[in-house]
Amino acid sequence: MTSFDSSPQLGAWRAVLALVVVLVMLATTGWTTLHGRGERGSALRAALSAWERGHLDGRPLPDPQVPPARLSQFFASLTAQQQRLLVHRHPLAVGNMNGAPVSLRYLANRTALGIAREQESQRARDSRLSAAGQRDAERRMQRYDALSRPGRQVLAFDPTGPGRVAEVLGDLERAQRVSVVVPGVDTTLITFQRDDRAYSTPLGMARALHDAEREASPRTRTSVIAWADYRAPDGLGVEAATAIRAESGAVRLNAMLRGLPGRGGIALYCHSYGSVLCGVAAPGLPSRVSDIAVAGSPGMRADRVSQLRTHARVWATRDGDDWIEDVPHLELGSLGHGADPVSPAFGARLLSARGADGHTGYFEPGTESLTNFAEIGVGAYQGLRCADRDDSCRSGLSTGAAA
Repeated sequence: MTSFDSSPQLGAWRAVLALVVVLVMLATTGWTTLHGRGERGSALRAALSAWERGHLDGRPLPDPQVPPARLSQFFASLTAQQQRLLVHRHPLAVGNMNGAPVSLRYLANRTALGIAREQESQRARDSRLSAAGQRDAERRMQRYDALSRPGRQVLAFDPTGPGRVAEVLGDLERAQRVSVVVPGVDTTLITFQRDDRAYSTPLGMARALHDAEREASPRTRTSVIAWADYRAPDGLGVEAATAIRAESGAVRLNAMLRGLPGRGGIALYCHSYGSVLCGVAAPGLPSRVSDIAVAGSPGMRADRVSQLRTHARVWATRDGDDWIEDVPHLELGSLGHGADPVSPAFGARLLSARGADGHTGYFEPGTESLTNFAEIGVGAYQGLRCADRDDSCRSGLSTGAAA
């Protein structure tokens, strides 16, 4: 059975250890790491700039920063030929435009992936590049090839730097319930999917969840988004100990959520540092978001659920073998992420993670954590397995999956 208890003495020692680690890191890396420079030469930024200067049949194109509803109205006013023309002229912009029809975004991103692949092909043959640079270009070519395969639905894509991507599983436009997987550190285009340890990657997590949801409620139309469309911290350095990446990611997450089609409920599944992002995003979440489930969380930048200022139900789980348990839960200025979400004082509904192995095992098929996530995803709370093996986590909830 998963246990969330720890002694006060151990907690105090962890806090002291965290402070020492932070001071050492600051002394060796400097405060500039906390305030890293923005990405220069962003392909997406250049694409949006070109969009802003563009015209269609003599009319200026709308500001890409307007609310998604406004952009949706704009695209709805166009003919199919005009929409395809915009995809041809501005594939990267359209592919990342919240409010554009998702089918059009899939098409635009397929085009953008083809362009990016050709650029990497040229880099791979460039004799001026180091051997490491050529290998990186080849890895990116392989990733772009994989993302471009028939049937894949890329909702967002930016090749800049480590890269960003979001992929949809299922029919997003007809879905009654939508689930969004928000991953943690070291998430890049290259680590978005892998053959070994597949369920520790954003796409592997999303695929496992989608399969589990369909098994839990075959009649419920579900869609899952593997959302790696933010610049995650690189490893467990100072960036991972602050909310800087989470704050910029929260803006992107909320913009994406507000641009989704339909009116069905949305559940967020936030793993590791992704739970920091979800905590920062919580006050601005659209009303469609009914549930936030965090796994292996270092904290949500809050001391209790009420401080998240969200109407969504908040769930938390942690495996007994997860090393994140040993990360001190404290907040010192911009460092640290606040209280432990699985502590009773935090006030989250605690789920069992029986069967999960370590920090990256929560989406492994056969685990109670994945089963619980699927039940939340389809709205069937009566099947949830609580951390304490009673029904406390289901208290006050109605039962029954979406029809």
